[in-house]
Amino acid sequence: METAQHDMDWLNALSDSAAETEFLKCCGSRKWAHQMATNRPFADIEELTFKARESWWELDRNDWLEAFRSHPKIGERKAAAEVSSQAQSWSGQEQSGVQNSAAKTLDELATLNHEYEARFGYIYIVCATGKSSEEMLSILKTRIGNDAPTELPIAAAEQAKITELRLRKWIHQ
Repeated sequence: METAQHDMDWLNALSDSAAETEFLKCCGSRKWAHQMATNRPFADIEELTFKARESWWELDRNDWLEAFRSHPKIGERKAAAEVSSQAQSWSGQEQSGVQNSAAKTLDELATLNHEYEARFGYIYIVCATGKSSEEMLSILKTRIGNDAPTELPIAAAEQAKITELRLRKWIHQ
């Protein structure tokens, strides 16, 4: 699927509810999408991404977890939450590093994904763009040893990176 690109004029002209729907394609937190819709207008992509980061770090744990549920597990195609076809397409592109991976690597990723989720209560979130399955597995092996208070902000920072990449794909200037 080809990524639809839009500009700031288009984004700023949307109704609040339409803007929220569009922002949910980039990040699955409804509160974040609402904040972004009400933060408009944006002058340029730099202001948009700045406000996106600022709004993200104002959210609480439950909002972050809601966003995490909009992603499939690394190596899988379906997210726990219902997401747009655009978000599904982006996830597939972002996780392209797992295509053509060795079965052993994919099996280990799947096993550790389940262990991670059991340990922390949410899926392993990593900004997968440009990473091989071996890199994602190595990062997972390191992060699974974290305690919960250490890991959540790391996962949230990875989500923030994913959101920024998606915003930049989505808005073309």
